[in-house]
Amino acid sequence: MTHRIATAIYDGLLAFEHSIAAEIFGWERPGLGVDWYQYKACRIEDGPLHSSHGMRFDPPGDLLDVERADTILIPGWRSPLEPPPTDFLDILVRAHGLGKRLVSICTGAFALAHAGLLDGRRSTTHWMHVPKLKKHFPRTLVDEDALYVHDGEISTSAGSAAGLDLSLAIVRQDFGIRVANTIARRMVAPVHREGGQSQYVEIGKAATEPNGFGKVLDTLLDRLDEELPVEQLACEFGYTLRTFQRRFREITGLSPHRWISQQRVVKARELLEQTDFSIEQVASRSGLGSAANLRKHLARHLATTPRAYRSAFRAEDRAGC
Repeated sequence: MTHRIATAIYDGLLAFEHSIAAEIFGWERPGLGVDWYQYKACRIEDGPLHSSHGMRFDPPGDLLDVERADTILIPGWRSPLEPPPTDFLDILVRAHGLGKRLVSICTGAFALAHAGLLDGRRSTTHWMHVPKLKKHFPRTLVDEDALYVHDGEISTSAGSAAGLDLSLAIVRQDFGIRVANTIARRMVAPVHREGGQSQYVEIGKAATEPNGFGKVLDTLLDRLDEELPVEQLACEFGYTLRTFQRRFREITGLSPHRWISQQRVVKARELLEQTDFSIEQVASRSGLGSAANLRKHLARHLATTPRAYRSAFRAEDRAGC
């Protein structure tokens, strides 16, 4: 069955956050060759509904459609400490009990928190609102320096634009890397940013430096199958070790080791989707070394195995992508 996504529409709607969800999930995409989402914007309260910018909304769906959805998406919430309507909170609790997916963008995390669904769970929200989330919902495990967080069937994102990263991550999870990358390219968006990257990445001088740091990253992406000790890389690119590590974190929000490890997993997923290489060859060409190491990384990051992943996202089964 087609996966149904319901987006909560409320008075004071954060229009940008809603637009992200509508752009990613709401367009029909017949050229992708997949059974795309059935998307519906749904009012969760009575009365006239306006965005925070004054635009009026008349969504076609209602709370019954929210109840029927497979994924409920909350694009922000108008006031972090104001509880959403009780009927909507009750639906969130029931949906969670049924194992449905709940997704929030920015301050939408507070709606989940008011429902008690973030108690004991990792979550994130816009950095400006992290102190409120920690203070008023102390049982929530707030990751204040993440773009987005998955904890079981509940996913939360940081400030507005991080909702785009989370939405693309959900598409990757549902349809694989190639489909998600196709949509990202159409939107002229970054094809992949890991949720663990910092909300506060500072570009600094990288863009203006001769042979700027972006070229370092491009070079590393071409050499993922090599041994890449950080000390050697720093020397090769003309940095001291401390400066190389500092600049790397400024640009990516991650340490060199963690960034390279994540990119190797991305490369392995692409090879599993798009080639006939054996599991051992995929592990070698992605830089993960051995089939056992590849299995360990996919189990940790995706809770799957190389063969199961390939079976789910095999390129030739995606005709038209």
